[in-house]
Amino acid sequence: MESLRFEIFLYLIVVFSAVFHEYCHGWMANSLGDPTAKEAGRLTLNPLKHLDPLGTVIIPLFLLFFSGGFIGWAKPVPYNPYNLRDQKLGVAKVGIAGPLANFLVALVFGLFLRLFHLEGFLSITFSWIVYINIFLGLFNLLPIPPLDGSKFLADFFPRSKVLQFLEQSFLGFFLAIAVAVMFLPYLAYFLYYFIVGNPFLGLTF
Repeated sequence: MESLRFEIFLYLIVVFSAVFHEYCHGWMANSLGDPTAKEAGRLTLNPLKHLDPLGTVIIPLFLLFFSGGFIGWAKPVPYNPYNLRDQKLGVAKVGIAGPLANFLVALVFGLFLRLFHLEGFLSITFSWIVYINIFLGLFNLLPIPPLDGSKFLADFFPRSKVLQFLEQSFLGFFLAIAVAVMFLPYLAYFLYYFIVGNPFLGLTF
């Protein structure tokens, strides 16, 4: 029962972190002149509006309960790049808004841990919020379609056959999962230590 509660606890952090990520995509697009997300009812922190059956339910729950890891995402917020006032960097700004939101959450909660030396349940909660948001931010910055990082490459290489192939097939998805599982935990752990100033005791490699 204790293990089940812990898995649900981690799942809720993943879900709300992913929802905040998508909300900030929509917020940035709206601030740049594109109201698509707002008109679609997606400019909200209500998790039900951002639910993706695969990324918000099936994959994160499967990984949490059967592998001890986690990866998750919410339903992408719609936006029309042609409505953006900044036609040169608008797409990149919308793309980076989500990962930056995760890093901001990690920084705020991490500084609380660093400055106030929290203990007990609060310390555990804040630690996992920091680590999960670092991980999600890094994961979405991978330059692999359909992740946010690929939008930067698309701006520089709009006719790239490789990017188009990865976006139109499932290969990009599996490649992103493989990179995330093999490399990102170590980088996320390093950034956690850098922000908090202490090792993350909840993580074992």
